[in-house]
Amino acid sequence: MSDALAGTNSAGVPTPKRNPKATAVSAPEVWKPSFNPWLVAASVMLATFMEVLDTSVANVALPHIAGSLSATTDESTWVLTSYLVSNAIILPTANWLGHYFGRKRFLMVCVVIFTLSSALCGAAASLGMLLFARVLQGAGGGALQPIAQAVLLESFPAEKRGSAMAVYGLGVVVAPIIGPTLGGWITDNYSWRWIFYINVPIGILAVLMTHSFVEDPPYIRNQRPGRIDYIGFGLMALGLATLQIVLDKGQEDDWFSSSFITWAIVIAVVSLVAFIIWELRAKEPIVNLRVLANRNFAVGTALIAAMGAVLYGTIAILPLFLQTLVGYPALQSGLAVSPRGIGAVFSMLIVGRLVGKIDGRYLIMFGFAVMGFSTYLLSDIDLQISMGSIVWPQIISGLAMGFVFVPLTLMATGTLTPEQIGNATGIFNLMRNLGGSIGIAGVTTMLARGSQVHQAAMVSHLTPYDPAFQQRLGELAAAFAARGDPMTASQQAYGAIYQTLVGQATMLAYIDNFRLLAFLCLLCVPAVLLFRRVKAGRQTPTVH
Repeated sequence: MSDALAGTNSAGVPTPKRNPKATAVSAPEVWKPSFNPWLVAASVMLATFMEVLDTSVANVALPHIAGSLSATTDESTWVLTSYLVSNAIILPTANWLGHYFGRKRFLMVCVVIFTLSSALCGAAASLGMLLFARVLQGAGGGALQPIAQAVLLESFPAEKRGSAMAVYGLGVVVAPIIGPTLGGWITDNYSWRWIFYINVPIGILAVLMTHSFVEDPPYIRNQRPGRIDYIGFGLMALGLATLQIVLDKGQEDDWFSSSFITWAIVIAVVSLVAFIIWELRAKEPIVNLRVLANRNFAVGTALIAAMGAVLYGTIAILPLFLQTLVGYPALQSGLAVSPRGIGAVFSMLIVGRLVGKIDGRYLIMFGFAVMGFSTYLLSDIDLQISMGSIVWPQIISGLAMGFVFVPLTLMATGTLTPEQIGNATGIFNLMRNLGGSIGIAGVTTMLARGSQVHQAAMVSHLTPYDPAFQQRLGELAAAFAARGDPMTASQQAYGAIYQTLVGQATMLAYIDNFRLLAFLCLLCVPAVLLFRRVKAGRQTPTVH
């Protein structure tokens, strides 16, 4: 017993003997919130769901915004880009800012900024005013995701963190799926301004609930960071801002054919490399990248980026396919994607209970395999595809996401100390969003280039020496001649065949994209084995 009381500290210096009773009294206890953890979860997730929804709810309203504010369609896309840029800058710094100002206070201020800027977005009289408000909205909302995730992981005991992450997953996975549908419905039935005004009453309720039920753990209340890492923040802001602009505008400006995009890529790479070097050497970094030395967390961030690429990539191109090739209206194309949210809700409620009973690695592997299968089902498309052929793969994909997101979050953070979780959630959420941006940029680029490749290959068959082409051309020319001017019937026939060619080539490019995303999911399955097992119910994780 004496040996247990008289040991050495972490530096090897002997420590004096202590009274057993004193030792028992001073032993650290696991912190528990004063209120029911589900009240805490409702408080932080109310604002977080609202913020994640705003990353996609404005997409379908861009033509209405452009027409209302006398802007071009290209100019209106900055409504999305400006939000994502400021959001990306704040995401990884949320933990440091929460320590500096106090996390509860900082969370409330962020919700207030997000709510007020939402009202300003709805009242915008010009595109410039709207962009300014969106920058403020992104800055206020950027901290909500990582803080909400950190609060949930800390407020629930280890054996119930699966349920907590299921609630969090409902916000960050389901919200982007229903965003376009909700935005389209509001825009068609009311006005695009109401997609921002609806945030105001929700934001007010979120502030009141946060003030009443959320509290800072002792290590947050008792800790304050030192000086502000201005150099690290500046390099990070410059790097992430230019990277986000490159991903959003690259395909539109034809990538390296644009000097603006080329210089933006150079600035992004140099800034981010300098940021990584600076943060690893700084004594008080604004973003502690050393947490990536933890193997589980490093593997988890890579896999969540891949999941973000698949999730946002399919959300981006599937409605586009339905609208441009199949002829669905905007609202109906959004409804075709929405069943993924139904599957996600159902699976997260189930997985939250399975996490403590089944090895999380097996759940993640199953989830990625099923997600790959559902994405591959979408490659079996044609221009006469039925709604059911879209809806069922979406439901299966939603089911798979629950099996990926919940255990992946727990595996990634399961070997971190409570003090590391806040910093880690900022990086984790940033990588999910960046993965989504990379996925969208990748699929849109491959869609444009792929359709050109298929078109070039298919047009070689449209020659006077191809009997099938000549027969079809003659049939169309005769039909147009019977209905109109015989002198232009031949040109009309050629035009109709070329339109069919473009549609078929574009459809093949969509098929290539879906197959590539399915292959990315399957690559993630063996990568899950890199995780070290996290024992369910562990109260104090250790760092490996």
